[in-house]
Amino acid sequence: MPFVKKVKSDAYFSRFQVKYRRRREGKTDYYARKRLVSQAKNKYNAPKYRLVVRFTNKDIIVQIIYARLQGDFVLAAAHSRELPRYGINHGLTNWTAGTLHLPYATGLLVARRALTKLGLADKYQGVTEPDGTISLTEALDGEDSPRPFKCYLDVGLKRTSTGSRIFGALKGASDGGLHIPHNEKRFPGYDPESKELDSEVLKKYIFGGHVAEYMESLEEEDDERFKKQFSTYLADGVGSEDIEEIYTSAYAAIREDPTFQPTQKTKDWKAEGKKYSTPRLTLEQRKAKIQARIEAFKANGGGAADEDDEDDEDDE
Repeated sequence: MPFVKKVKSDAYFSRFQVKYRRRREGKTDYYARKRLVSQAKNKYNAPKYRLVVRFTNKDIIVQIIYARLQGDFVLAAAHSRELPRYGINHGLTNWTAGTLHLPYATGLLVARRALTKLGLADKYQGVTEPDGTISLTEALDGEDSPRPFKCYLDVGLKRTSTGSRIFGALKGASDGGLHIPHNEKRFPGYDPESKELDSEVLKKYIFGGHVAEYMESLEEEDDERFKKQFSTYLADGVGSEDIEEIYTSAYAAIREDPTFQPTQKTKDWKAEGKKYSTPRLTLEQRKAKIQARIEAFKANGGGAADEDDEDDEDDE
């Protein structure tokens, strides 16, 4: 049978239904969202929480979100730009955020922040000394003990390849005390043939050991490129042997005080913006301004007032 071109008639276009806006923009996977948002009917109005991990060119964003008919609501959030407060001053952009330790720190921060907000921080400490092993947060013994805070990983449109940064944030949130269902198959160090996870490899990634190894190898091979690529590290006196200590102390500092603190503003930017904007006049002020111009026009016989108006327009 020869090829027959499909004719799109008026009937076709009158019945055509456009897809959701965020699907047209390529921002939301509604197939996945439906399954992450829909809650079992026997749980009534209990929210279903998601650990949402997103990456921008200069930031890592980890949020705990639940959905309502009015829209999504954020329970807690953390950004990688907050990490300098805890002693992590390097590699906050995507160029080095391709490593796993920075998403781990951001995930740990949002986990401790959410549990502190809910009053569960003392009851669920998580893994205080990460060793690279996989351990899910278990419920406490006792009938009156609260259950662990449960949420599901939301990766958005990101590819879930083995060793992806998304699973660094997952590991950090899990070690922070959240109960997130997962297994070891997507963490760095997992061998698909033996189906086992090398915990030493994962631990090395958590504490930035792979960055330290790269710094050492690059310094030996090309010292000029090493000084250019790690110039900010060298300016602050940070060497390959200091990386693990920096992240160990940062994780301890996050557990000690995970609360959010707004950044200190050097200027009052609201006042700076208003300095160059013309304030909007009220109706009474506009009427008074017109009346003053009319009176000035009459007092000067008309001509002088016109010249003043032209001068004012030139000044404007």
